[in-house]
Amino acid sequence: MNTPSEKESLAFLLNSSTRFLNSAFERRISEAGLGLTPGEARALLTVASINGSKQADIAARIGLEPMTVCTYLDKLEQLDLVERRPNPDDRRSKCIFLTEISSDLLIAVRAEVDSLINQATDGFSQSDIAKFHDLLTIVQKNLQLSVGDKNKQNPE
Repeated sequence: MNTPSEKESLAFLLNSSTRFLNSAFERRISEAGLGLTPGEARALLTVASINGSKQADIAARIGLEPMTVCTYLDKLEQLDLVERRPNPDDRRSKCIFLTEISSDLLIAVRAEVDSLINQATDGFSQSDIAKFHDLLTIVQKNLQLSVGDKNKQNPE
């Protein structure tokens, strides 16, 4: 993969696959009747993966502005799926935790994600899936470094 067209093709495939994955996720969550928007479902999954984190950390992980995530967390809190607790390290911020009630809904959301990933990786062997995961992890880390360097140069 040395030619510009091959690299452009890879960039196009990554970008379009991400768009298709996001669209399919949004459709599945909307049609599943879970009572959550796709954004709320993403926020709930993220809280589950980094339970006890600050809102800003959750927003960074999802790739959204903190105020957008705040709206999702407000709704999740109204549904008693998450709770905000004082941050022991910084009294100006709150940490977000799952509640016991969230477990059944998380199972349902994860089932939708699992089904979607099974569809997306149909025809892959377990070895293919493991390698694909490893390669995407490298891509993500490489791009995070690039974005992190840019943010350090241009703080807003």
